Amino acid sequence: MVALLYSFRRCPYAMRARMAVAYAGAEVELVEVSLKAKPAEMLKHSPKGTVPVLVLDGEVLEQSLDIMRWALARNDPDDWSMASDNAAQQQIAALIAENDSTFKTDLDRYKYAVRYPEFTQEEYRARGEVFLSKLERLLSDRECLINDHLTLADIALAPFVRQFCFVDPDWFWQSPYPRLQGWLKRFLESKLFTDATAKR
Repeated sequence: MVALLYSFRRCPYAMRARMAVAYAGAEVELVEVSLKAKPAEMLKHSPKGTVPVLVLDGEVLEQSLDIMRWALARNDPDDWSMASDNAAQQQIAALIAENDSTFKTDLDRYKYAVRYPEFTQEEYRARGEVFLSKLERLLSDRECLINDHLTLADIALAPFVRQFCFVDPDWFWQSPYPRLQGWLKRFLESKLFTDATAKR
């Protein structure tokens, strides 16, 4: 059975899963999903109805990080997982956990501020900047978040920083985060990202 990866091109969770799968050279059949008309086959395998979903022979992975780890377990030529460095692995896990909880909440409220009138969009942005400032500090003496080469952390976080940037690009590119801007620019111009997000 060919593995099926149900995805949606603009979803940051799906984006990071697709990049990990492409990097690992894992053979999967990509199924682009319309969120307004989700395939019955996908819903049969994963009733929660969110992407990404990886359907394997006898197993279904419904979380983007599980799909990324599945891909890296198959092939990780540049050591994205930092397999022999426990401290780096812990740092990666902590960054991803913060991104997927606090920062994602701040991002959603910043992006859809009209739905959350308790605070202004600028206040929601300021909350998100706490995480941006942390990433800026991590990048102060290196090209990537953990060291000078890409790791799981960079690929897992970049789609969300991209989304934060695109809420107000003029603000982001003039914000006091030059190292983070350079990191995101390199990511957006990378072959890995452009190939993974190309229309099919």
